Amino acid sequence: MTVEVLVRRLDPGLPVPAYAHPGDAGADLHTAIDCRLEPGERALLPTGLAIALPDGYAAFVHPRSGLAAKYGVSLVNAPGTVDAGYRGEIKVSVVNLDPREAVEFRRGDRIAQLVVQQVERARFHEVTALPGSARAAGGFGSTGQAAAAQSAAVPSVPAKRSIGGSA
Repeated sequence: MTVEVLVRRLDPGLPVPAYAHPGDAGADLHTAIDCRLEPGERALLPTGLAIALPDGYAAFVHPRSGLAAKYGVSLVNAPGTVDAGYRGEIKVSVVNLDPREAVEFRRGDRIAQLVVQQVERARFHEVTALPGSARAAGGFGSTGQAAAAQSAAVPSVPAKRSIGGSA
């Protein structure tokens, strides 16, 4: 299935998203600027692109596996979500996770992949109790006795700062 996505180039010197190979799920996004990231640093890189997705679709910005494997580069909010109603520039929040080496991006470098997917809207209903399930409230490695024992042995760590709310 093919979905039509409108693309506005905010920077005419950069390519529109494109798939490198037949069957690829992600289309390449390129950085509009040069950037050097020291170990542990992060940056918000502009792509010079804005898109219009049809209602019922979202685009997800995924890390590039080659950048992760070769340089320790990932995305801070992987995957980043581009909602159907968003019309601003797509920006990619990259982080250098390599503990020793800096990484340099040059204008036009491929920095992420854009995956367009159909998404369902949910209608949320508040209830006083949820129906039972085989998993129940188990999470964070609870599938398997060794994982459950290890999870129980790890003490909880209080948050050091509050994001988006009062502490």
